[in-house]
Amino acid sequence: MGHTRMNSSPGTRPGRGWSWAQGPVLAVTFFGLVLAAGTAGYMVIEGWSAWDAFYMTTISVTTVGYREVHELSWAGQAWTTIVLFAGVGTLFYTASTVLALVVEGGFSAHLKRRWFKRMLHEITDHFIICGYGRIGSVIADEFRNQGVPFVVIDRDPERVHEILEQGGLAVEADASREDVLVRVGIHRARGLIAAVGTDAENVYTVLSARVLNPGLFIIARVESEHAEEKLKRAGADRVISPYELGAIQIAATALRPAVVDFMRLATSSARLDLVAEQIEIAAGSTFPGKTLREASLRETFGVLIVAIKRADGRMQFNPDPDDRMQSGDQLVALGNPAQLKALEDAADGVTTRV
Repeated sequence: MGHTRMNSSPGTRPGRGWSWAQGPVLAVTFFGLVLAAGTAGYMVIEGWSAWDAFYMTTISVTTVGYREVHELSWAGQAWTTIVLFAGVGTLFYTASTVLALVVEGGFSAHLKRRWFKRMLHEITDHFIICGYGRIGSVIADEFRNQGVPFVVIDRDPERVHEILEQGGLAVEADASREDVLVRVGIHRARGLIAAVGTDAENVYTVLSARVLNPGLFIIARVESEHAEEKLKRAGADRVISPYELGAIQIAATALRPAVVDFMRLATSSARLDLVAEQIEIAAGSTFPGKTLREASLRETFGVLIVAIKRADGRMQFNPDPDDRMQSGDQLVALGNPAQLKALEDAADGVTTRV
């Protein structure tokens, strides 16, 4: 796949971290050397104790000059003059360097890098978006609108910088590399979306992700028909062709525009009063073994069950009220966010008032 650079510093280019540290570290080092040399000089020349020598050096360098600790010899006075010139110059250099660091935002950038590393280490139950092109950027926007955590991996530094400027998490790297996937938390992730530039890159990315996390839910973008089977064999749970999907959407809009508008509104994050959601039934809830009628989902939660995805993968559309639910089934429900949240809590076995 070629050489790939990994950029762990949000909003910066390589080498910025060294430049940030160069000035302050150098200034503090010089200042410390002046203090050490001044202290040692007074101890040798005047025979003072370490504390008296250090105190004399400090009040000289800071130009406070309360009083001389002891009477100075001619050599001591000459040494004091040297300490004053060296110390004052170093002090001003240190102060100006630190001030410039704060004013120019270097300190803020340093804190931002530390925040980025911590968030990348702590993020969990998130999606990994591989590729931030036309497809990946739309996916990221939708996740952002719905409050779904995600991390983007992309080779383009400008795209990575764009995400970081928006307050998101992104890494400039090759998404097919296993160390990169581990770094963005693939073992803690909810799913991965392979939407990089070519089918070959997507195959490598899916294969690497599947090896690292066998239970991960993986969606892959495909451009050519012959690559679809390869992506499935590599470990993709779903393979989607944007061109085919777009063509079907256009045809459906031409034939059944009202139905398409309804589905678009139900699945869009911009619609807050009607949302489609899939909710898994946990074994610890009261739903397993009950029919839809017995559970009174419509009456209790105000939601409409349009389908049930059985634990074995079968999809049952427009279920009958007498169909029984089992643990592991997923309900495809329509309702507002509050209603769906209440149903989700009940399906998880959490007691919730509606």
